[in-house]
Amino acid sequence: MKVSIVLGTRPEIIKMAPVINECERCALDYFIMHTGQHYSYNMDKVFVEELELPDPKYHLGVGSSSHGQQTGEMLTRIEKVLRKEKPNIVLVLGDTNSTLSGALSAAKLAIKVGHVEAGLRSYDRKMPEEINRVLTDHCSDFLFAPTEKSKEILLGEGISEKKVFVTGNTIVDVVYKNMKLAKKDDLLAKLHLEPKQYFVATIHRQENVDEKRRFSRIIQGLRRISDEFGIPMIYPIHPRSTKRMKEFSLHPNGIKIIDPTNFSNFLQLEYNAKLVLTDSGGVQEETCILKVPCVTLRDNTERPETLDVGSNILAGSNPKRMLECVEVMLKKDNDWENPFGDGRAGKKIVEILMKHNLET
Repeated sequence: MKVSIVLGTRPEIIKMAPVINECERCALDYFIMHTGQHYSYNMDKVFVEELELPDPKYHLGVGSSSHGQQTGEMLTRIEKVLRKEKPNIVLVLGDTNSTLSGALSAAKLAIKVGHVEAGLRSYDRKMPEEINRVLTDHCSDFLFAPTEKSKEILLGEGISEKKVFVTGNTIVDVVYKNMKLAKKDDLLAKLHLEPKQYFVATIHRQENVDEKRRFSRIIQGLRRISDEFGIPMIYPIHPRSTKRMKEFSLHPNGIKIIDPTNFSNFLQLEYNAKLVLTDSGGVQEETCILKVPCVTLRDNTERPETLDVGSNILAGSNPKRMLECVEVMLKKDNDWENPFGDGRAGKKIVEILMKHNLET
């Protein structure tokens, strides 16, 4: 069996790491193809190094552009590699343009597709990520669902139960493996922070930062929350958000902006935070696993399990609502159950592939 792993962004590198580690452990014939969707050191290479992953065999260097241009370029370049390498299966993760491009390229060449983190739905078709998720699921042969809820969604859309496997979410594997790093406090000392005496914010999604009024209201809300509780608001800023902030002449006074961090540093920030405000799906999961309350700055989520167990609440972008949600979450006991698995998702995924013997 020959496996191709397609990834292109920071979350994909982090969440695919347990699968790559297991491929290494089992001495599988595999290779990594990096699309270059994230291409700066802070958003890409640092995570490969930190998670001790092998360098990609292919780096396609697609870079940033419009959705259509980026996806089209990826399709062309991925197809060339797949024709050359002839893998038995292509593994993709999540909901990025790299995910969809890897899945479509493989499906059109009659190569099996495995979708890690299948079955997530926000039911908001305005989100490009939602389109990517749905299309990838419906052209996949192996759908690795993180929870029973995501499995039910897939079955409800008419996907055969034979294709769906509940494995847990690979982010649990990564967080459990790096818990010692999360509990360190050297970054806090460098930033002059005390444990549980600061908030963390991450805002980068298109629907939040590409619209001036919405982004402005979110920044206003973050400032208001920091002022109300008298503790710092730390914002490791995504390049997309930096660009929009400059374009819109937004001034985040009262918010401590820092550069994107590596994975272990971000785990430290999350683990020691009083509360996290985010629009990231991965951060919703991580805070749930770390027992840190989360407020999601969106009107919907594809991680409803976090709402069900009580680790998360939806606030949208209204500053008053954001503050109210923070107050609600800070009154809760952080004793919820982790719904995302036991930390063995990577092992289960590779075991399933080996069991099905995909050699031609």
